[in-house]
Amino acid sequence: MERVASSHLLLLLCILGSGSGGFLLRDQNQNSSQVLEAAMIADLSAVLHRVDPRFLSVTIDASLAAEEKFMSLLSSPKIRTLAKALNPAFLRFGGTRQDFMVFTPQKYQPGFTSEHSCDKTELPLSLEHRLKTEWMKQRVILRNEDLQSEYRRVKFTEYTVDLLHAFTNCSGLDLVFGLNALLRTADNTWNSSNARLLLQYCEAQQYRMSWELGNEPNSYEKKAGIRLNGYQLGEDFTVLRKILSDSRFYRDARLYGPDVGQPRDHRTNILRGFLQSGAGAVDACTWHHYYVNGRDTSLEDFLNPDILDTLAVKIEEVLKEVNQVSPGKPVWLGETSSAYGGGAPGLSDTFAAGFMWLDKLGLAASLGLEVVMRQVLIGAGSYHLIDDNLDPLPDYWLSLLYKRLVGQEVLKMTQTGLSGSKRVRLYLHCANKKSYRNGAATLMSMNLSYKTARISLPKCLSSSTVEAFVLEPEQPGEEGLNSRSVKLNGKVLKMVDDKTFPDLDGSRLPPAEHLQLPAYSLAFFVFTDAEAEGCV
Repeated sequence: MERVASSHLLLLLCILGSGSGGFLLRDQNQNSSQVLEAAMIADLSAVLHRVDPRFLSVTIDASLAAEEKFMSLLSSPKIRTLAKALNPAFLRFGGTRQDFMVFTPQKYQPGFTSEHSCDKTELPLSLEHRLKTEWMKQRVILRNEDLQSEYRRVKFTEYTVDLLHAFTNCSGLDLVFGLNALLRTADNTWNSSNARLLLQYCEAQQYRMSWELGNEPNSYEKKAGIRLNGYQLGEDFTVLRKILSDSRFYRDARLYGPDVGQPRDHRTNILRGFLQSGAGAVDACTWHHYYVNGRDTSLEDFLNPDILDTLAVKIEEVLKEVNQVSPGKPVWLGETSSAYGGGAPGLSDTFAAGFMWLDKLGLAASLGLEVVMRQVLIGAGSYHLIDDNLDPLPDYWLSLLYKRLVGQEVLKMTQTGLSGSKRVRLYLHCANKKSYRNGAATLMSMNLSYKTARISLPKCLSSSTVEAFVLEPEQPGEEGLNSRSVKLNGKVLKMVDDKTFPDLDGSRLPPAEHLQLPAYSLAFFVFTDAEAEGCV
């Protein structure tokens, strides 16, 4: 039994109990060689971090606007229903193609006006079907551009801006719009004239939003033959901050950046240089993270705890850089998913991706990141939350349950291992106070093994009633990990219709000393009677 020395009564109560009994989610007779054992101790009074209410946020890739007609998909009642269920959240519009987009105002807007009603601007069903069919062909074109790293200049009009604003407004999301940083002058400073034109239009329309400038500046040389150092980028952000400050409407608008790729070689130098000249211009420092290359990864990678652990190293590197120059500056994952290069087909859009996604949410919050923006809600690639038919994929359901069950406060918890514990991963938060009464706590858990896992609970949690939300692939075993459908407590999740979700109820369990996780499963356990002091 693990023993913890502490004078705090609550922590003493949370020392791992030694009882051999316990409630199992499934009534199985298994010997010890077939079960992974993990245990936890917790201090329910200690809040390590408090994340932003919009911690789990989403992106829409700018590739959707490569042909403006596809932006009309954002008027689909189904996608608006799915987006609204994830609020509060940011909606970031950006990505590789944001740095090839040029605002080109028109005197008219085809089929849409800024004067809109959320109920009256829904996309006609016949047009939605046609656009979805054409989008599948468009995705092939976009992927070929990505493979060749050859990008064409994209002109967008008021139509794109109006649809984005209407979508976020009707869905309750907070829009973050990415501006083009590759518009450069002869001396390689940012040419702000096109951004000014866009800002003037948005201000005239009274569109409230936040802003970014550029996407992954570390890749500009490869994508556009332009090399940009971090110090110059910081000065560009300072120019944009002054433009916003001089605007009567946008003087208090938020600015985020620099959206640099994860630390590696010169990327760290770009971040360091940016912070020296531009830290004061941004409200949060943003960077991007992906675990693996989508073109050569495997299912084993998605289940490898050593690969999951690499995120902690990257987070600590970024936090160190930021805190040296601008202590206390919020740090966000401004774009992130499982695999870069558009994701890994058959993995990033299946149940298997959920392990990377839930672990990233748990680890990022526990280490102090305030916001994590998931690439993508809808768009090109294979890491989307919503498929080409606008139906939710497994990571969408996982995100929705996270929103409903997990609160802002990260509680102090230590996981102890008995056997194979690296494949059992646990994170503890206060429960979402909109869904549960004060004092409730939520345990996020995952089992990356083919074996059943048993979690031994500390006494301060084992005395509470539990609501269990266990997610498994539609088909059992390792072969089911490639499923694009997911079961909640044994029932496949599927929208009732375009505007109606299925029941997402948990299974009520009596107090017990143990919880059981099926093989290859993800779960949220809400301790409704925990009376956690940090959650009051």
